[in-house]
Amino acid sequence: MKRNHYKTKKGMKMMAAMALSAVLLAGCGQDDGEDGRDTIADAGGAGVIETQRPEDTAGTEGTADTEGTSGTENQDDQNQTAETGSTQLEVRFGDNGKAFMMTLLDNETAAAIARYVGTSDWRLPIYERDDDVDYSVLQYYDIPSRYDIPSDNPETVTEAKAGDVFYSDPNRIVLFYHDAEISAEYTKIGTFDATEEFVTAVEENPVLEGWGNKIIQISQP
Repeated sequence: MKRNHYKTKKGMKMMAAMALSAVLLAGCGQDDGEDGRDTIADAGGAGVIETQRPEDTAGTEGTADTEGTSGTENQDDQNQTAETGSTQLEVRFGDNGKAFMMTLLDNETAAAIARYVGTSDWRLPIYERDDDVDYSVLQYYDIPSRYDIPSDNPETVTEAKAGDVFYSDPNRIVLFYHDAEISAEYTKIGTFDATEEFVTAVEENPVLEGWGNKIIQISQP
């Protein structure tokens, strides 16, 4: 009887030990699973970050593209303003002359002149030395050769009105301050309001002392 009782107690101890081992193994398995989930979560987090980065980049690129487009549109608007007929330049006859406004036409020649004057005011000499030019109706001003002025569709002009301004290739501005009948290849670039005050300013532009000729100043208002 005692021997059987010992075997039973020994068997119960073995069963208890096996149960405890099973519990411990289950706990280890659960820990391993939790570790696995943490690793997956980390990988998932990294995956999310990597997924977001292209989106963030795309969003940034989209913004840059939009800003670039806006900048281009603004530049186009500025160029368009410089080439419209409403563009004006300020002109003075002599160093201390009154300012008169020249309204430019909408063509490439006038736009080029406006752009150059926008970067640096012009102070041009007036020559009255050509025997075949009627200086009682016109004046001309030579633009330095470093300025590349396009001649936009020159036409044969047979009549000019007081205040008309033409471009003569290469690099010459021709102003008529009285009506005239002519025959020349010009590109019209602008007009003045040929008031009596304007005509007087052109006619009475003094010869620059020590230089031997007159000057004209052209600038943006």
